Amino acid sequence: MMKRFAFLLACVLSAAPVAAVAQAVPAQLRPAEAGWVSRVQDSLNAITVSKSRFQQIAPDGKRTTGTAWLSRPGKMRFDYDKPSPLLLVANDGKIVYQDRDLGQVTTIPLDRTPLGLLLRPNLRFSGDVTVTGFKHDNGLVQITLVRTANPSEGSLTLILNEQPLTLRSWVVQDAQGRETQIDLFDTQTGISLVPHLFDLPKEQN
Repeated sequence: MMKRFAFLLACVLSAAPVAAVAQAVPAQLRPAEAGWVSRVQDSLNAITVSKSRFQQIAPDGKRTTGTAWLSRPGKMRFDYDKPSPLLLVANDGKIVYQDRDLGQVTTIPLDRTPLGLLLRPNLRFSGDVTVTGFKHDNGLVQITLVRTANPSEGSLTLILNEQPLTLRSWVVQDAQGRETQIDLFDTQTGISLVPHLFDLPKEQN
């Protein structure tokens, strides 16, 4: 069970950081592509509250589902469907991951995870974030991002529907090249969320 907990934690967040061995190489964007990047940035910054169903596809192909709530900036909750006992909550600048069967929690800084990029108060695809890939095809816009100072830690690829421009999924690639995909569906926006959704889990006695 401990292995399951550690594996799923890595799937959603990312692998542990490794020393950077290369500089981030920015994508060479044409003007139209740069325009799409700007539109995606503005679209994500416009998100305040949402609720979605999600499917997670792990590197080994295992699929799990659940419900995700978002309250920008800084708050998110991933509640996995039973029989999974797993819960992830982002709040107060950190991520807390709980296995409710084991009564175990793990806490890491939010800014060390891909979710930290999505939950920033003012998301910018520049400066400490570098766009390394762009694709626009078949009604989808795909943007790959790395942390400028540590590109070897892995990447985050955002996939959005073109019309309307909405976040559809993201893919985390860790330092070893393993990919985990989160797909969102049945998304609701402009809804009211109860504050206790984002209470951070505590270690069970």
